[in-house]
Amino acid sequence: MDENHHIRFEKVYLDTYEQILGYAIRRCDCAQDAADVVAETFEIAWRRIEDLPAGDEARLWLYGVARNVLAGHRRGRLRHRSRHTTLDEDVVAFYAGTAQPDERLEFTQVADVFRRLSDDDRELLSLVAWEGLDAAEIARVLGCSRNAVRIRLHRARKRFAHRLAAADLTFTPTTRNAQISAGRPL
Repeated sequence: MDENHHIRFEKVYLDTYEQILGYAIRRCDCAQDAADVVAETFEIAWRRIEDLPAGDEARLWLYGVARNVLAGHRRGRLRHRSRHTTLDEDVVAFYAGTAQPDERLEFTQVADVFRRLSDDDRELLSLVAWEGLDAAEIARVLGCSRNAVRIRLHRARKRFAHRLAAADLTFTPTTRNAQISAGRPL
């Protein structure tokens, strides 16, 4: 890329950045998503600098690019949510299918509470309960210390237990549901 392209891109970037950022912020759920949209928009502009119109048309062209990036971003999030929901339903159906009829309702309720946990808490509890990993193995998966895993897991279990209690779901240690929700001890 020659120097003229570099200068032209820099000028367009400086002239339009705030407008494109505002456009993205007004359409995204969070500032991080907006920043990603803006970054990808200007990355496309950099790669397609020869297609970038001159003057005020550049701003409009960038709005179009940002619009397409947003659409792709939304499709990706919908695909992710769809896969996540399908997986959740499959897991609930699998475990509920192995339960006694009176336990099936409890599985559904527990799954609803589980889905409302943060991604980090769900991941930790899943690595223990569904994958059967211990603290050392989880530490390797997450790239942190075993002690950090123990602390995070303890907190995740407490948050899960509090939410179960808030949903009026209590279990005795002998029920299958308690074994699944608590995971094996580390």
